[in-house]
Amino acid sequence: MIERPESELSDSPSRPMRDLAYRNFTDRLMSRDIRPGQFISQRELVAMTGMPLGAIRELVPRLEADGLIKTVPKRGMQVAHVDLDLIRNAFQFRLMMEREAVAEFARTAPMDLIADQHRQHLEIAAEARNGVSPALLQRAQAMDWRLHDLMIDRLGNEIISNAYRVNSIKIRLIGFERVRMLPELVDSVMAEHIPFLEAALRRDVNGAMSAMEAHIASARARAMQL
Repeated sequence: MIERPESELSDSPSRPMRDLAYRNFTDRLMSRDIRPGQFISQRELVAMTGMPLGAIRELVPRLEADGLIKTVPKRGMQVAHVDLDLIRNAFQFRLMMEREAVAEFARTAPMDLIADQHRQHLEIAAEARNGVSPALLQRAQAMDWRLHDLMIDRLGNEIISNAYRVNSIKIRLIGFERVRMLPELVDSVMAEHIPFLEAALRRDVNGAMSAMEAHIASARARAMQL
C-alpha cells in the first residue's frame, strides 16, 4: 500500500487552507481574472487569491494533477489553454459520465424533481422566444450547469463528482473562449435539455441517454467549429 504524506491526510491542519486556495483559484479562473494560457507565478497567485505563499505552494501540485496548470521549462507555470485536444478530451469524459448519470436520473429521480426541472426549462425557453435579456441569459446558464451537476451528484459517488467538477472547469473554460452560452443559443440549449427531461418523466432510460448523447454532441460540435 502506498502511504500518503502527512500533508495529504484528511486531518492535516493545512488542508482547509489548501482547499480554500483551490476554490479561490478556480473562482478567479471562472471570473476570467486568470485566463487560459496565461503564464503566472506563485507570487502572482498569492496576490490574486489572497492566500499565503505556503498554501499556494501546496496548491500547485493539485492544480497540475487536475490539468489546470502545467510547468513549462524556463517559463514557469501556464494555465491550461483551450485547444482541440482539450475540447476532445473534456467532451469525451463528459459524455461518459453524463450518459450514466442521466440513465440513473431517469431510473430513480423523484418525479417532482424531474417535473420541476422540466417546468423551469419550458419557462426559460418561452421567455427566450421574446428576447434574451442579460438576466435571462444568466438564469439560463446557471440552470444549465446546475442540472448537469445535479444529475452527477445523484450518482452518490464522491470520486465521480469530484472528477466531474474538475472536468466542468475545463468545459467552462472552453465555453468562455468558444461556446459560452450566447443569447441566440439559449432557446436551442433549453430545447436540447427538454428531450432528456421528458424521457426521464416517462422513465425511458434509453431515450434519456440518447437525448443526452445528442445534447453533448451538439455542444462539442459548437466548440469544434469556433
